[in-house]
Amino acid sequence: MGPRGRKSFSAEVNTVLKAVADRMIPGDAWPSAAEAGVLAYLERHAAEHPDTWSGTVEPGLLALLAEAESRFGRSFAELTEDEQDRLLQDVQQEAVRDWPVSPKPFFDALLSFVVEGYYGSPESGGNIGGKSWEMIGFRPGPVTGTEAPVTETELPRKSFDQLRDRYDVVVIGAGAGGSVAAAVLAEAGLDVLVVERGSWLRYDEVGRDHLRNHRLSKYGHNTGPAEDGHPRTIILPGEQERITAPYESEYHNNAMTVGGGTRVYGAQAWRFHPEDFRMATRYGIPDGSSLSDWPIRYEDLEPYYERAEWEVGVSGDGNAHSSRGQRAREYPMPALPSTREANRLAAAAAKLGWEAGPVPLLINSVERDGRPACGRCGQCVGFACPTNSKNGGHNTMMTRAFATGNCDLICDTIVERIETEGARRAKGVHLAQDTDGVIRRLYVKAGHVVVAGGAIESARLLLNSASASEPDGIGNRFGQVGRHLQGHVYCGAYGLFDDPIQDGLGPGVSIATFRFDHSGEAGVIGGGLLANEFTRLPLTHWYRALAPEAARWGLAGKETMRETYLRTSHIQGPIQEIPTPDARVRLSGTVKDRFGLPVVQLSGSVHPESLRASDMLGEQAEKWLWAAGARQVWRTRAGNGLSGGQHQSGTLRMGSDPATSVTDPTGRIHGYDNLWVSDGSVHVTNGGVNPVLTILALAFRTAENVVKQG
Repeated sequence: MGPRGRKSFSAEVNTVLKAVADRMIPGDAWPSAAEAGVLAYLERHAAEHPDTWSGTVEPGLLALLAEAESRFGRSFAELTEDEQDRLLQDVQQEAVRDWPVSPKPFFDALLSFVVEGYYGSPESGGNIGGKSWEMIGFRPGPVTGTEAPVTETELPRKSFDQLRDRYDVVVIGAGAGGSVAAAVLAEAGLDVLVVERGSWLRYDEVGRDHLRNHRLSKYGHNTGPAEDGHPRTIILPGEQERITAPYESEYHNNAMTVGGGTRVYGAQAWRFHPEDFRMATRYGIPDGSSLSDWPIRYEDLEPYYERAEWEVGVSGDGNAHSSRGQRAREYPMPALPSTREANRLAAAAAKLGWEAGPVPLLINSVERDGRPACGRCGQCVGFACPTNSKNGGHNTMMTRAFATGNCDLICDTIVERIETEGARRAKGVHLAQDTDGVIRRLYVKAGHVVVAGGAIESARLLLNSASASEPDGIGNRFGQVGRHLQGHVYCGAYGLFDDPIQDGLGPGVSIATFRFDHSGEAGVIGGGLLANEFTRLPLTHWYRALAPEAARWGLAGKETMRETYLRTSHIQGPIQEIPTPDARVRLSGTVKDRFGLPVVQLSGSVHPESLRASDMLGEQAEKWLWAAGARQVWRTRAGNGLSGGQHQSGTLRMGSDPATSVTDPTGRIHGYDNLWVSDGSVHVTNGGVNPVLTILALAFRTAENVVKQG
């Protein structure tokens, strides 16, 4: 190994690697791969992923060297550029014989590594001075004149030894729902303990690696949990149970840190449609589904939507999207300024006769609560906010909770199980903490327990809290805990324009239409939202936003990136998923975490009606882009795998009948007088929009009910 954990390539491998990298991204007016420092990135990558390099890349490079000697009598580095390109094309097209590795997988892997080094984060090695970002027009930081990073309020944490023996309320999880519960309860004078599985991460600790974040997590993410000791398993139709790591998509991770997903989210702040609360009544119950009405209506939640918008902080236009239900009050902040793309799409929507308008965001558009307006940076979703303008649990409700003096926070601590008595009352929580490999445990008594760990981990906790009275887990007498898992199936389309359509200003998402939400179009059930997307990272653009036939390497590939990055629009949106009872969370019978607890086992798939709705909205996204003047349009299509992701919900659904639900209409677990749920797991359906505002609204409502209980 070389310095700083880098692998030192042999001189032979290094020579051919440099030559190949420089043909994959040649020099022109802008640096070549080697000139941009890509070899430093490749050395780091090889040290971090030795199996890939020793098993695929290095044998492939040596085979390429031998192929060049065989064909031309010279080494690859000594060939002309045309000869090098022809040979690489033959490798890509598998027109070579008797290689020790499969040629195309070798080529594709190496190309992706070179691209990562060229268009990725300079801190990772490669992309010296951010020249490739300058070349394509990507601006990562806030607009000129914006102070960043700004100071964040430090949240004090307690250790095991500093905790009380008993609290009036223990809140499990410091994300959207948990932070609201903590603030409301602490402000009511109750002594509150918040237990957070993740760490308190300051801005500089969250990280800005374009390959390790919650938008593109190819090699990791930037919050928690750590990869070691926190697996999950998944069973897909026709497959055996297998382990999945926290950064892999099948893990269905949400950020685990103080603030939860709100630390790094895109912050779209939509209310659910009134019809979202009565889906079964309107559409019937499709075969194989568990579609059901909510036990509450939009009118019951409207005051709490308003409270969430004003107390957490939403910018938007209350006169837009008139079909979304009655509002009693405007948003507290105006919508963020429109963008070039939004203006183009607004004109196209008008041409089509569609209503379209701004996207409400839990982001400051003006200075508020001592924190500045959005700096319009190019890497919003998936990252912490450099100007502290995103309104999340960590910088709004948790700070309010601490201001009372009635709230304690302990981090890097899990709740192993909830102690209950007679399936009627929660008595306390069993905590566990891993400190330098030593597991410490502590029992804390509680007057009330509020579960807010997210739909997947909240269900796991109830299942892991089995007792003699409830041998299958808390609230699971009728087998409902963990069922009906849903997130959002996304659909959409990309459009390539002749002229730049992006102005590089974040967050990017700025215009939406609900023309196809409960519209009856094509007979689909529900429908959903269509909106332009957040600003794309350069690597996200290369991986996901290039036209299917676009050149991806060579001078043509470099030109593709340069010419398409600011000329590509992406319209997509979530659809109203149809829940199924077989999409679920269970406990693995074979795999345990570092604390010795059974881990989550995920299984199931999306309902065919969800895919049908997805296809319909994808067609409409295409239509919108054509109307906006795109010269080329191509679709994205949803898969039928399990849906959960960062919008996970439904596993502890609310209802009036304990036989078909886990919590009652107030958010309390059936049969209990002091055990509550305050996250997306109570959602009966998940709306055709991002669910965070509904999580916040329900959290205010549930916390009020806890206060009433005393």
